[in-house]
Amino acid sequence: MSGNRRVVKLFYDVISPYSWIAFETLCRYRVLWRLDLQYCPVFLGAIMGASGNRPPGMNPQKATYMGKDLNRLRDSYGIPIQQPSNLAETMFKKGSLSAQRLLTAAKMSLPEQVEGLSRALWTRIWSKDQDITSEESFTEACATCGMDNEQTKLLVGRISDQDVKDELRKTTEEALSYGVSSPVPMQRILSLSIVVCHGSTYHRHLERLQ
Repeated sequence: MSGNRRVVKLFYDVISPYSWIAFETLCRYRVLWRLDLQYCPVFLGAIMGASGNRPPGMNPQKATYMGKDLNRLRDSYGIPIQQPSNLAETMFKKGSLSAQRLLTAAKMSLPEQVEGLSRALWTRIWSKDQDITSEESFTEACATCGMDNEQTKLLVGRISDQDVKDELRKTTEEALSYGVSSPVPMQRILSLSIVVCHGSTYHRHLERLQ
């Protein structure tokens, strides 16, 4: 870390639209805020289960509010969020486990591709209402962010590797060790800033970096 740059660990899952807003905000202001931004894909389903929390989509009132909240945040942050046509199927039946393993494989093997691939997956699910579970979908997402065939085959082929599964589990457990459930504000631990992105309150804490 050079100078007084803040090391920020961004724990996220592309199944969460709030994570996308936090991701784009940190990317947008990382130079101004002097951030050393580290991408840490986690599996939100495991975090919900371990913390005893329930996603907003499982509560009709929260789900209705979330739709309105995302529309406001979309306009405020200029991020093209559009709720999937079948939210329950997208979030609870299909989920994001394989997508998070793909991102973990990228973190381990092609770290320079994590940012673009994360954005491509978020765009598919939360802007274009497209799948993020099949091998074809992963191939398309990799192509979107400029990967060649060799890089794509490497990452897609690593999804089922045990070391990738173990790394995703390890990172998820690290997030849980900070008391993560959802929603979670930014936590300052010594000189390390940790942002766990899920929940509509995070953006008020991000503003404190300015």
